[in-house]
Amino acid sequence: MSLNARLFFASMFSARLGDQFLLFIVPLVVYQTTESVALSGLAYAVETLPRILCYPFCGILSDRVSPIRLIRITQLGRAAIAVLGLAGFVLYPNPVWVVMISALCGVLASQGFMAREVMLPQIFATARFDRVQSLAQTVDQCSIIIGPLAAATIFGISNWQVVVGGAAVLFMLGEAAMMVWRRINTIELIEPEVTTTPFMAPLRVAFHHVMYLPGLRRLVILTAAINLVFGATLATSAAVVTGLFELPGNYYALLQTMGALATVSVLLLIAMTNFGIGRLGAIGYVMVIVGGIVTALSPNYWIYALGFVLILGFDGMYAVYIRTARQRIIPARDLGKTTGVVILFNSLSLPLSGLIVALAASPAETGWVILGLSFLMIFAGLAMTVGARLRKPVATA
Repeated sequence: MSLNARLFFASMFSARLGDQFLLFIVPLVVYQTTESVALSGLAYAVETLPRILCYPFCGILSDRVSPIRLIRITQLGRAAIAVLGLAGFVLYPNPVWVVMISALCGVLASQGFMAREVMLPQIFATARFDRVQSLAQTVDQCSIIIGPLAAATIFGISNWQVVVGGAAVLFMLGEAAMMVWRRINTIELIEPEVTTTPFMAPLRVAFHHVMYLPGLRRLVILTAAINLVFGATLATSAAVVTGLFELPGNYYALLQTMGALATVSVLLLIAMTNFGIGRLGAIGYVMVIVGGIVTALSPNYWIYALGFVLILGFDGMYAVYIRTARQRIIPARDLGKTTGVVILFNSLSLPLSGLIVALAASPAETGWVILGLSFLMIFAGLAMTVGARLRKPVATA
């Protein structure tokens, strides 16, 4: 791997590690403060909804503004939000600050993600894109492995404010790596086109692509279904581990780490094999269903961990499939704006899963929620498969 690529992924890793600090600490703080799985699910919805709703606008900006500039703004912005949020907590002590910090940083994280999505095909133009996405996903999952362990360690000896402060430091380190990458980068990036069209006009193009580009609408529906199971699992895992199984917080960190290790292993397997992209999608989708059923019916922590590992590990495989598939389907000139709308539709099921979980009265009832969502995945998969075959033209002699 070249020095340019190492610096680029180092910046990505540091920023994502900071995000993981925030994502880890929110459900744990909310559940330990309130002992309510409903409020934990509601906090997950509040945390994820702003970052999801902004994706279409992030996509438009990624087509109009230099992605390097956007990445730098998002990294510095997240550091500033973390510091200002901590200052607000000092003045008005309330754990709601950690939810607000995570929600606002999530908006900037969405913009940083979109900017990197636009940059990746240009930086690695000569490489197989599914392997590039596998590498990017591996870097992302490494942050998920280290993030919960580091955050749990800090939280165990201190408090959530120190964890948020550590996230701010990581955002600054990500910016430092990006500054060095920018100085030594030898790859010419395509400058965004100068346009005088209204800012919202590209949304019409993006929505048209989602509705009419062959295969894209099916991709959106299946991904939304898989995200319901994924989101419900993440929203309830802290409550299940510390509430239902009555285990300390370090078991929750261990669970996150096992899931991330499984994802890295799956992604490395993808990088070393020549599985067709369609096969990757099918295997990932089916195994997430299996993981959801195992998680829902688990009688103890270790069976639950097995299901959790299957969900996170094969969700990573499915993510490689959807990112590669949409890059093939969407025209390059519309990649940013259309990807933003696609991610909006895909990800709305994440806060929805949190709201569904909020209906559960206790951690014990979350298993039935995840089981129901797993069967919804089965129905969606069968419906989309049958629909695709019915629309396929029949060959004539």
